[in-house]
Amino acid sequence: MLYTQKCMHKTKDLTPALLDAHPYLRQALDLIADKWVVAALYVLSHGTKRYGELQREIGDISQRMLTRTLRDLERNGLVDRKVYPVVPPMVEYSLTPLGKTLNQVLKSLCEWSTENFQQVESARENYDSTER
Repeated sequence: MLYTQKCMHKTKDLTPALLDAHPYLRQALDLIADKWVVAALYVLSHGTKRYGELQREIGDISQRMLTRTLRDLERNGLVDRKVYPVVPPMVEYSLTPLGKTLNQVLKSLCEWSTENFQQVESARENYDSTER
C-alpha cells in the first residue's frame, strides 16, 4: 500500500498492469502469437509466394487454416494479396512494408530459440524430475 502525502491514508498502488499500460501490446501479441502466423511471415520474408508454395513450405497446415491465416494477415496490413486475371486464377502473397518490419523481430526470436532452447529443455527436465 502507498501513502499519499495529502491525506495520509492508505491507497492502492495505481500502477497499471503491463498490458493495460501498453494497450497496443496485447493486440500486437494477439496478432503474431500464433504458430501459423509466424510460419507464414517467415516464409514470406524470403519473397513473394503463391498459395501452393506457401502451403508446401509451411508444411503441416490445412488449406482452411492457411486461408484464414493469410486473410487475417491481409486484414491487418501485413500481407498483400495480388490476384492476376488469368485462367486458372493466379494469386501471389507478399509482405507489405509493415509486414517487413516484423522480419527482425522474428529473426531475433528464431536466433534466440536456436541459441537457448537446449537450456529450456534442460530446465524442463530438471523441473519435471524434482518432486513437488
